[in-house]
Amino acid sequence: MLTFDTARKWIDRWDRQQEGYLPGREERFRALIDAVEAGVGRPDPLVIDLGCGPGSLAARLLRRLPWATVVAVDTDPLLLSLGEAGYGQTTGLRFTSLDLRTPGWSAELGLDRPADAAVSTTALHWLPEEHLQAMYKELATVLRPGALFLNGDHLDSDQTTPTLARLERAVHDSDERRLFADGRPEDWGQWWDAALADPALAEAGAARARSAAAVEHRGSESNLLSTHVDALRDAGFEEIGTLWQRGNNRLLCAVRP
Repeated sequence: MLTFDTARKWIDRWDRQQEGYLPGREERFRALIDAVEAGVGRPDPLVIDLGCGPGSLAARLLRRLPWATVVAVDTDPLLLSLGEAGYGQTTGLRFTSLDLRTPGWSAELGLDRPADAAVSTTALHWLPEEHLQAMYKELATVLRPGALFLNGDHLDSDQTTPTLARLERAVHDSDERRLFADGRPEDWGQWWDAALADPALAEAGAARARSAAAVEHRGSESNLLSTHVDALRDAGFEEIGTLWQRGNNRLLCAVRP
């Protein structure tokens, strides 16, 4: 049985290793939640968290907006187990195991009304472009008119603006050198090696090993800003642009018309 204390220990460790890739992680969380608070027009929004991991964004959002409802979606059994054990008692938070690459995933969300916002952070880059396009089209069907989509991730400028692309990466690299002058935290692979070796996570690790969707994570499949902008436009979203940015680390926003 995965305990609260064990789950929170591993979630805290997850947050530290994620900060190794995102010097402005907490600032980006704040910007995203600021946008939800300012943009949904109600104190009790229904929010879908896509690729929620262990619930780091969902938990922060509910601290700011305690009357919100967050449906947190991921396909990794171990990360979902950590979230459920560490944050499962949080009012308004519900974890759901879904593969965003599988058509019809939105019907399994269990929504009682169209959502006011969909959010994601450091997750959707792993979807191949064809799956990303299909996912955005399906997402649009469960959002109300005027709903927001907010995606915080490393999204690079493309070859049409090579100088911007180079400078964005330079800014990010400079931030990393300043922040980690005394050494970096463990990386993603080291975190997973340690988590899967912990006997307390053996059951969740075995479930992950049986999940083809979880172990097929291949890194950055859709890391270009233009890929996401084009896919969102094709899905019918409007007013697509960057709300917050530090180098190639940005918060992309789109509005459901």
